[in-house]
Amino acid sequence: MPAEQTDTAPATAAPAAGAELSAARKALREVPHEPGAPKPDSILVADDIVRQFGGLTAVDVQHVEIQRGVITALIGPNGAGKTTFFNLLTGFDRPDTGTWSFNGRGLNRVPAYKVARMGMVRTFQLTKVLAKLTVIENMRVGATGQRGESLMSAMFAPLWRHQETANTEKADALLERFLLIKKREDFAGSLSGGQRKLLEMARALMADPELVMLDEPMAGVNPALKQSLLGHVKSLRDEGRTVLFVEHDMDMVRDISDWVIVMAQGQIVAEGPPDSVMSDQRVIDAYLGSHHGQDLSEDMEAEILAEAQAEIDSGHEEEKK
Repeated sequence: MPAEQTDTAPATAAPAAGAELSAARKALREVPHEPGAPKPDSILVADDIVRQFGGLTAVDVQHVEIQRGVITALIGPNGAGKTTFFNLLTGFDRPDTGTWSFNGRGLNRVPAYKVARMGMVRTFQLTKVLAKLTVIENMRVGATGQRGESLMSAMFAPLWRHQETANTEKADALLERFLLIKKREDFAGSLSGGQRKLLEMARALMADPELVMLDEPMAGVNPALKQSLLGHVKSLRDEGRTVLFVEHDMDMVRDISDWVIVMAQGQIVAEGPPDSVMSDQRVIDAYLGSHHGQDLSEDMEAEILAEAQAEIDSGHEEEKK
């Protein structure tokens, strides 16, 4: 496996973008630390989003808003519904009920590719690189509005060649920024897990998104490369973009997020700045269970153990079927 580069990309923030960032972050200071709190400048709003699988309610979000120009973390224990919620917002799945909008435009029944064209692009926990295409070809695929994709236009190279040249130049600049330029002609399938994460993030930027949604960007990445990825996520915010990410690495959440939203059992249970959320009793209960720290009587302990054994027995029965 090739060695992974660990240099952090240089900051590219312009003064204007920095000023916008400062204003967006300051605006959050006045936002109540409560689930569903309204934001001063929301880029994404969701209401009454419910998704059920059989008898299981995976997502039941009454109201949530994402502030423009900041980094928001979506956290919660395993099975909280975070990735399912991502899929619903980005058109990869449909809710049973609910409405949601991006920049004031409704997204109900809008397919995923159109959501991306509107400026709301996501990455995946398990990277979705096109393994048998080269790195530069993966990058070109991420560009939107390509005239050469039309059957009629494809037969007349002068109609699309200039655009493809511009897309290639843009892709090369992003590969330089994400430290992948030396892998330009390598097959994407030959990249390490961390390099695939970088490629997926770089490819997302080919669409010039306003909102970048990252599903566990640090999953499977070695500690040396994490610092590089952290720098890249911060640079997205420095450019004036909005970032919403799912993550289990609490050190990363504290380091880069301006606002944290906590899900548990499909619902939003807490919101606020990282330090406030980490000490919130509702969050502690969500991660550790409501019984933690209690002196349990013998009857309570027996009841909890009986519930746990019932769940185990139920799981065994399902396996037999």
